[in-house]
Amino acid sequence: MDGGFMRLAIAEAEKALAIGEIPVGAVVVRGGRVIGSGHNLRERDKNPLLHAELIAISRAAEAVGDWRLNGCDIYVTLEPCVMCSGAILSARMDNVIFGAYDPEYGAAGGRLDLFARRCYGGVTRVVGGVMENECAEILNRFFSAIRSPDKN
Repeated sequence: MDGGFMRLAIAEAEKALAIGEIPVGAVVVRGGRVIGSGHNLRERDKNPLLHAELIAISRAAEAVGDWRLNGCDIYVTLEPCVMCSGAILSARMDNVIFGAYDPEYGAAGGRLDLFARRCYGGVTRVVGGVMENECAEILNRFFSAIRSPDKN
């Protein structure tokens, strides 16, 4: 799994951090090139669906002109939740590569593992912990800042 693509996902997470969103970033890759990217926009747009993964998947589907994203991998800085894991499975993606584990909401082995169920007939492989420290660090910066006693 390519650390360069995870660095691009981290750059997306930094964009989310800059606008006060929970810093999660994602990129969808096909044939060695990024075809979709996104970062959390839930707070900005007041929309619970605007997770980084869903935005990246939507842009990738638009780029290829199909909802089926066979042959694609998604790199995401945080273990996908149930909603995002379902979207990844539904899009028939080959691999999900994530950085930080999410023991509270993760659905790729953290809290539960939707990918182990094979519920969409395909096999989406999961690799967790890729650049885990770097991905966790940006989340820690965000949560430390909002929990700081100096916060207005």
